[in-house]
Amino acid sequence: MKMKIRTPSMLQIMTAIVIILPYFGMFGIYKWYNDKAEKIENAHFILISKQEMRLSVFDYKGNELCQFPVACGANFGNKTERGDMKTPEGVFRVTDIQDATNWSHDFKDGNGKIAGAYGPYFIRLHTPGHLGIGIHGTHDPASMEKRVTEGCIRLTNENLLKLLTYVHSGMVVIITASAEDVNEKSKTLAKP
Repeated sequence: MKMKIRTPSMLQIMTAIVIILPYFGMFGIYKWYNDKAEKIENAHFILISKQEMRLSVFDYKGNELCQFPVACGANFGNKTERGDMKTPEGVFRVTDIQDATNWSHDFKDGNGKIAGAYGPYFIRLHTPGHLGIGIHGTHDPASMEKRVTEGCIRLTNENLLKLLTYVHSGMVVIITASAEDVNEKSKTLAKP
């Protein structure tokens, strides 16, 4: 018994092309996009959680690249004025990375000026309405995971140097509130 092979008609061929072609196009666009996205340099952002007292660096896909314990503002709540000892909350950008090896600071604790108070570098943040806020090292590594700063984010000097391998000017920095910060805000809003 001979089988008769049926050749597809021109209409069937055209219909198959019309149905399949968009999928090849979508696959091509997907491949092109992924190739371009993989080559994005410095496509990272920093997330600082005042609740967890952690700084994390994420890539553009949301993969956590590293995580470090931090210290932040001594007082709860969002920064509202100079000297309030609060860390600002929101979305900010890195404006500059400064050599802080020769900087000193008087913490008004009776010990006078402390050399190396900011560690080797100061990562300055653009925090509208507030000057001098940044991410920096410390002379006191035991202060990690504590509320002790005047508003900056503090890391150990070793972790600051690791962080610097990811940081660049213009990088996004997100600082989120803790439950205590939110409660403090609620108390402030409730005052007559």
